[in-house]
Amino acid sequence: MYGIVNKAIEELVKENFGSEIWDKVKTKSGVKVEFFLSNEAYDDSITYQLANAASSVLGVELKEVMILFGEWWILHTCKEKYGQMMSAGGNNLRAFILNLPKFHDRAYLMYPKLAPPEFKTDEIDEQTLLLHYFSKREGLQEFVRGLIQGLSKFFNEPVAIELIESRLDNQDHEIYKISWV
Repeated sequence: MYGIVNKAIEELVKENFGSEIWDKVKTKSGVKVEFFLSNEAYDDSITYQLANAASSVLGVELKEVMILFGEWWILHTCKEKYGQMMSAGGNNLRAFILNLPKFHDRAYLMYPKLAPPEFKTDEIDEQTLLLHYFSKREGLQEFVRGLIQGLSKFFNEPVAIELIESRLDNQDHEIYKISWV
């Protein structure tokens, strides 16, 4: 993953829990990188080490860390660094989710070594979508839930999110049912 992901984890922890807690997370993780460069590609294991260490230091389940990080990614990292791309995605949550399959195409311009997930959507009715998430990376189901929750907050459109299929249940990808409430 690119350094911007690891920097976002650092910013999330520092902003919400303080620099001292970040230092504990960094130490617990065993990650020896002094600082992350946004446009530099890093091994995925670093991101997982940081997330697991944050879970341990904060005393919360890993899934909660991943959800929190997904929301942070949308509400802070994307909003601040990719405002134009976010605007181009649509002016409401439904439009944005329907445009997700094309979102990473624009990101390739900034991150040529990007190995992004793939998204597909199915429209069930005016109040319900299915979002299919395909990735070579495992363990990011709750991060994606956090992304959806972050988008819900970004567009001020409350939704219910249900993970209806998962690779954890021997499926080949995740499917989220998103219902407007």
